[in-house]
Amino acid sequence: MVSAKKEMVVYCFDTLIAHYNSDQVPPPSFDDGQHPLFVTWKKVVNGGEPRLRGCIGSLEARDLINGFRDYALNSALRDRRFPPIQAKELPTLECTVSILTDYETANDYLDWEVGTHGIIIEFSDPNYNTRRSATYLPEVAAHEGWTQIEAIDSLIRKAGYNGPITDSVRKSIQLTKYQSTLFTMQYSEYVSYVKEARGEAPSILGSKLHN
Repeated sequence: MVSAKKEMVVYCFDTLIAHYNSDQVPPPSFDDGQHPLFVTWKKVVNGGEPRLRGCIGSLEARDLINGFRDYALNSALRDRRFPPIQAKELPTLECTVSILTDYETANDYLDWEVGTHGIIIEFSDPNYNTRRSATYLPEVAAHEGWTQIEAIDSLIRKAGYNGPITDSVRKSIQLTKYQSTLFTMQYSEYVSYVKEARGEAPSILGSKLHN
């Protein structure tokens, strides 16, 4: 099984900096493969709790190299919940890559464990005669301190459902659970890695970026 590793996070930072520089992305130093994956950007200000800045990925298998390149940019620049990340924010960023594994169809909406499983929900919205779906990665519910039902209710809202959340709505959910491996790196750690591996710090349009 392929696990998330620091070289994948380095590639995401490289991709974002190359975007700001209108430059080519340095070649990745990890092997390709096909897996579902996500890229998450968070912002750390004054040593406080990291705040979500963007998170987008694919629940279907993607080529790792193309996938991390695409979602590094999509999550940084095109997550509709947030304004695009600007170059000046780089020193405050941390990046997490997730590779999703072990998909299982759950017996019901409570057949999963907080802190172990990510969850995908699908259900019918009778108000709009449409199917809705959404996912939370395995670390989300535990980080928020949610119970299973609090996580499910939050995910129902994330899917776009705005009616009353009743027990019958919850019981109508088809739930898929999964696990993941992940690796997180702060910008300062990325800078140190690049200095050691390439002999110079990353820069944007000639300006050195330091934490």
